[in-house]
Amino acid sequence: MISSPAQQAVDAAITSRRSIRAFLLTPVPREDIEAILEVAARAPSGTNTQPWQVYVLTGAMKEALSSRILAAYADPEQNKLHTEEYAYYPREWVSPYIDRRRKVGWDLYSLLGLTRENKAGMAAQHGRNFEFFGAPVGLIFTIDRIMEQGSWLDYGMFLQNIMVAARGRGLDTCPQAAFTQYHRIISEVLGLPASETVVCGMSLGYADSGKIENTLVTEREPIAKFVKFME
Repeated sequence: MISSPAQQAVDAAITSRRSIRAFLLTPVPREDIEAILEVAARAPSGTNTQPWQVYVLTGAMKEALSSRILAAYADPEQNKLHTEEYAYYPREWVSPYIDRRRKVGWDLYSLLGLTRENKAGMAAQHGRNFEFFGAPVGLIFTIDRIMEQGSWLDYGMFLQNIMVAARGRGLDTCPQAAFTQYHRIISEVLGLPASETVVCGMSLGYADSGKIENTLVTEREPIAKFVKFME
């Protein structure tokens, strides 16, 4: 079956999405950010609740948040006071999930020339999360605490829409759960109301194609591993 141009464009936007970890300083026009979020807001949500809230950070505000988090991250005593507000990852890792997690981690570190013994290098690379990997735009996503699990599922579709809409405009992203550990700092710097929970962060900008970390392409299981056709 021959794909139509529309099908090809949609498929290309989805399949070219990768977690980019080094960005150019090139600014992203505000109108592009607004257009991406308007498109993303067409995500489905149960009874049209639209549970998402987005904080778009650039310039001094982005730098202020990064500085505060990095200061806490660099101080072992301070850092251990910051814990996630919700469990993003399983409490107990089992195969095949732990295997996939380890593989992507070591694939990235290998590209960067980081060995298992180089704990400082790995910590520094993780700290790049809090600089939004050098992207000109940082996004922080929150949800009202009153919302339940179904709304979090809806939120995932909204986040995916952002990433796909960005690719359609030649932009790249990196969704970042790493920010959730520092929800108290985020709330203070951004002045979040007490009713909002930090869901995650995201970097948005133009990929720096000259950086080796951006050559990482993660593997996906063939559909035969996770799909059952039942007639």
